[in-house]
Amino acid sequence: MSTFETSPRETNAEAASAKSAETAHSGQGRPSAGEGQGTGGTGEIPSFTITLKVRRYDPEQDSEPHWESYELTMHGTDRVLDALHKVKWEQDGRLSFRRSCAHGVCGSDAMRINGRNRLACKTLLKDLDIKKPIVVEPIKGLPVEKDLIVDMEPFFAAYREVMPFLITKGAEPTRERVQSQADRERFDDTTKCILCAACTSSCPVFWNDGQYFGPAAIVNAHRFIFDSRDVGSDLRLEILNDKEGVWRCRTTFNCSEACPRGIQVTKAIAEVKQALISRKL
Repeated sequence: MSTFETSPRETNAEAASAKSAETAHSGQGRPSAGEGQGTGGTGEIPSFTITLKVRRYDPEQDSEPHWESYELTMHGTDRVLDALHKVKWEQDGRLSFRRSCAHGVCGSDAMRINGRNRLACKTLLKDLDIKKPIVVEPIKGLPVEKDLIVDMEPFFAAYREVMPFLITKGAEPTRERVQSQADRERFDDTTKCILCAACTSSCPVFWNDGQYFGPAAIVNAHRFIFDSRDVGSDLRLEILNDKEGVWRCRTTFNCSEACPRGIQVTKAIAEVKQALISRKL
């Protein structure tokens, strides 16, 4: 006569099943706070309807820019960039805008969202007032090429003019140029610039005077002016001492507020001004 033997694996499974049943009966094992908080308690991400109002301009068809609105169903994790993608992929493939990494590093998708310069990839829809239309338009002060795309050449021309590279003397070193932590910290903040133009295109002076270098160019000059390894500070300061240089800043703080990287832009501009005054003295 043979007997039926249960393997250890089967025994463990039965024990676990029995324990689960006992836990359910006793009312234990309910989802902890934060679990299953989505729609219907199933972990789903809540959805909502928004109106996206986009400033459109196609130079081949339009004599003037105009506004177009789109009704979209979005989710709590979506950003403005996701909404723009949904319009382009599902409603109007002609919509044009720049984007690349979609993680707030490349700076490609800077645009005006509800009247403020932001990166579309970093702006969550749920953080905006979704009861009202979300207004999206190109950044100001630069020529519009199509829809949300602007001509960045004037911006990069100013950037190149301040010589944003290390200038040294003597022969090429055989080892790294050593720098103390304190010396590195002196210009650490201005190394964070991603050249998105959000600061420059938020500046009223830049809007009214296309010749002004703009905050981003000054920030990138600052990065090298205060680098202890660099010997080109006087050259950059002389460039920024121009009538369209650092003295055109009116300290409105728009640039610091617009910077998606949190750079203290106005402070950097003030430090460049102080360096010019100290040099003259």
